[in-house]
Amino acid sequence: MKFWLPTLIAASVLSACSPVAEREVREPEAATGFAEKTAVTAEKFMVAAANPHAVDAGYEVLKQGGSAIDAAIAVQAMLGLVEPQSSGIGGGAFILYWDNEKNKLYTIDARETAPLAATETLFLDESGNAPEWIDAVVGGRSVGTPGVLKGLELAHERWGEAEWSSLFKDAIALSENGFEVTPRLAKLVQLEINPGVKKMPVTSDYFFPNGKALQVGNVLKNPDYADSLSLIAEQGAEAFYTGPLAEKIVEAVQNSAIAPGVLSLKDLSEYEAKLREPVCSDYRQYQVCGMGPPSSGGITLLQTLGILENFDFSVLQPNSEQFAHLFTQASRLAFADRNQWIADPDFVDIPVSAMLDQSYLSSRAAKITEKDMGKAQPGVQLQPEYEQDIAYELPNTSHVSIVDAEGNVVSMTTSIEMGFGSTVMVGGFLLNNQLTDFSLVPGNGKEKFANRVEAGKRPRSSMAPTIVLNEEGERVLHAIGSPGGSRIINYVTQSVIGMLDWNLNVQESINLGHVTNRNNYTSLEKGRKISKLKTELEKRGHDVRVMDLNSGLHGISIQSDGTLVGGADPRREGVAKGE
Repeated sequence: MKFWLPTLIAASVLSACSPVAEREVREPEAATGFAEKTAVTAEKFMVAAANPHAVDAGYEVLKQGGSAIDAAIAVQAMLGLVEPQSSGIGGGAFILYWDNEKNKLYTIDARETAPLAATETLFLDESGNAPEWIDAVVGGRSVGTPGVLKGLELAHERWGEAEWSSLFKDAIALSENGFEVTPRLAKLVQLEINPGVKKMPVTSDYFFPNGKALQVGNVLKNPDYADSLSLIAEQGAEAFYTGPLAEKIVEAVQNSAIAPGVLSLKDLSEYEAKLREPVCSDYRQYQVCGMGPPSSGGITLLQTLGILENFDFSVLQPNSEQFAHLFTQASRLAFADRNQWIADPDFVDIPVSAMLDQSYLSSRAAKITEKDMGKAQPGVQLQPEYEQDIAYELPNTSHVSIVDAEGNVVSMTTSIEMGFGSTVMVGGFLLNNQLTDFSLVPGNGKEKFANRVEAGKRPRSSMAPTIVLNEEGERVLHAIGSPGGSRIINYVTQSVIGMLDWNLNVQESINLGHVTNRNNYTSLEKGRKISKLKTELEKRGHDVRVMDLNSGLHGISIQSDGTLVGGADPRREGVAKGE
């Protein structure tokens, strides 16, 4: 196994890094009993995303000759309306883009940044203690400078074909005319997964009109969102980052009814999306590529695969006990390194080369026995064990995969963090709570944590948009990604293994019952065959919990004859559609 990172991040030692304690905050939506979906095929182009309205918007752009990036803009604009709890223009994204003419992969970091007035004590009370998770999540304090629009505009400037203004028309029209509330949105509102929704006046009025939760089939209009998108369509992303809309955003954050924040007009006007080099690594006869830091998704996925490459998966069944054991142990080892080292590369040095070195990963694989290893320790330039820091990565996000008629590919994961984000709503959209992806405490009394809050810094993420290339690195085979908090990494890795090791199509890989381990306990997906492994894994020493594991995987494969095969997660409401 070899790896490359065209612009290597300095591999110096960071004694300031530490593991992360991640509170178990799951989206309480039963996945048990869902009907598995079947693969969709097409010859020219395809979109796979989390809502049919969003897929239709992207499909129409592609049908009219637009590029994959054009379609991604239309999809994101629509998702902000019909799936407002997961992503939107008030959040951030990581974008992988394959330029088929140049045979080159690009990545765009449109992650949120901490306000310039933010300090490492942002979340601490007068006694220096971190708040309870819900007190950290809700309100203006948790809002980072949104990045998704700047990221999409940067991509459009390079690879867009359609007029920017044309890409918002469908979302504007549906905002004005209204859409039928889906079962998933209605359920999440009714379950009050984010208690801030009812506590924030503007947000409560929207999701609880006349004090009653939205019901399935209600026609929901959002004229404020239509106005915001119209302004952005006419004036570009600058209409979001400067001017009246920016002033409304800052006012909403600084005057939040709960935990006012420090976001300023300067934060918005100075925000920049960044082109970064992808992280790529060989896995068997393939090249697997993802997003580098500040996302931990790409490196941790590649580490997991690099460890598992030392085992022959061709003789294992997807739902077998031996697979589940090996997968969870490799994930333990990869998450140990992730928690120790990965943060914003503009603020900390990350030993990427050491983390993806073949001999190092082989040595990590040698630690796997027939028994659960328990809590794994980081292995790169071993550091003392530090106390756990506090960061919340909560399971609500959205993933979009697109292939256009020219063979260009987008794999984009986009998020406002927790379901309904900070619950601060302005201009018809919700603002993110991504600052809770930082450690809420700056250190352990001796050392500073790498992922602590600092002005202008981007919080670590687990988003893992992924593109798989052939052995020569000249052709895209698969594009895939998922929401799911820190479990994203396991969801995407397992699906990649399904496609590459077991020759499952993308939909069959998405349909697999999930197994996860983030260097804590082993989770098996409730209601799936894999949950029957509980007793046998416990005999191996695993702490096993059977639970709903609500991924939102959306992927597209390109076969050797050019046929497109799309898959959408049966655990959510998404579809794949092409022509």
